[in-house]
Amino acid sequence: MLLSPVEIKNAVMMALGSLMSNKFRSFLTILGVMVGVGSVISMSAVIDGLDGAAKDEVDKMGTNVITVRKFASGTDWDNLSDEERKRPEMSVGEAEAILANCPTVDGVAPRNHFYALGGNQAKYRNRAYKNPLVMGTWPDYLKVREKNMETGRFFSEIDLQYRLMVCVLGTAVAELLFPNQNPIGKEIRVNGDKFQVIGVLEHVKSNFGEDSDNTYVIIPLTTFEKLMPLDKALTLECRARSFEEIDEAIEEVTAALRVYRKVPFNKENNFALSTQEQFKDEINNITNIIYMGMVVITSVGLMVGGIGVMNIMLVSVTERTREIGVRKAIGAKRSNIIMQFLTEAMTLSGTGGIAGILAGLFLGITVNLALGFPLSISPFWIILGFTVSVTVGLVSGIYPAIKASKLDPIESLRYE
Repeated sequence: MLLSPVEIKNAVMMALGSLMSNKFRSFLTILGVMVGVGSVISMSAVIDGLDGAAKDEVDKMGTNVITVRKFASGTDWDNLSDEERKRPEMSVGEAEAILANCPTVDGVAPRNHFYALGGNQAKYRNRAYKNPLVMGTWPDYLKVREKNMETGRFFSEIDLQYRLMVCVLGTAVAELLFPNQNPIGKEIRVNGDKFQVIGVLEHVKSNFGEDSDNTYVIIPLTTFEKLMPLDKALTLECRARSFEEIDEAIEEVTAALRVYRKVPFNKENNFALSTQEQFKDEINNITNIIYMGMVVITSVGLMVGGIGVMNIMLVSVTERTREIGVRKAIGAKRSNIIMQFLTEAMTLSGTGGIAGILAGLFLGITVNLALGFPLSISPFWIILGFTVSVTVGLVSGIYPAIKASKLDPIESLRYE
């Protein structure tokens, strides 16, 4: 027989009274539940914040970007077949084929990076920026990546055609080399070669320290090829006209590259395409793995909390043996006793759950603010945390409740 609302209220008030009369014992009892639930809430908030921050970084690449590489990211280089090892590098020819044959693509930016032995260096007079990212690309880079200029201009088709020694700086490089100065028109040395600064990219904020765009020294790809004639391996970035046309753009790019690279109709692509959505899917997979680890870790705390609730309920049965005898003597059934003790156990663990939710929210928000991650508190985890805490009380209270319901009323009344 189920308890009436009045009986449930009395059971809850009795449990809260037990909490208040034995504060330290009650605190130790619910500590495990509080730690377990608090860990779930705080870790889920931080993980969601990390997930949001990582996806924000992906979005900064541009909203409709298709990246073309020789191999997909995450390729196991040790297990490549002989045919895969013979794949040709991506080249300017592929970029031109995409521009000529893909009407839904409105921008292509092949790029290559230079890594000097001992690290790159950009110098102006007595100031030096160590390890900037030196990149060669096309003028479409701004359009593809949806970047803006802070000052000056980006290089043009003329700069590209005549292999001019011009460069565009990221804000971190510009601020170090030209503090309180206008860098436009100044001449710097990049790994010993002279370049004229024609522009500075707009500063990009990042959730993970300094954004790589702020550390760039960008030069025309033809100039890069002039300085590094043996380094021909490129990464291509294409921009679809709109997000709705990205699937069509992928099909066009795939078809154009298969024709250009002379891939037989019965062979797989000897190149790999990826989009931001695929990067986000990879982030989701990583997040899900972290969530699984979180569940395993926090379940230990909840298990300890459940043991604590069971112990205090067994003590409560012993302490209230005479009370149980009186209730059974005046007509209380076993179901009434069971429901009473289960309600008390769930009240104990539920109190720990509420305390854990509050502590977890505070800790999660504090960590996200400290790391600069977006604030993300999912109602799902709050509801789940409270539900699990009450369930722990229910499961832990079953044995003490059954033990209490089996007490003989006559023996209970004699208990001292």
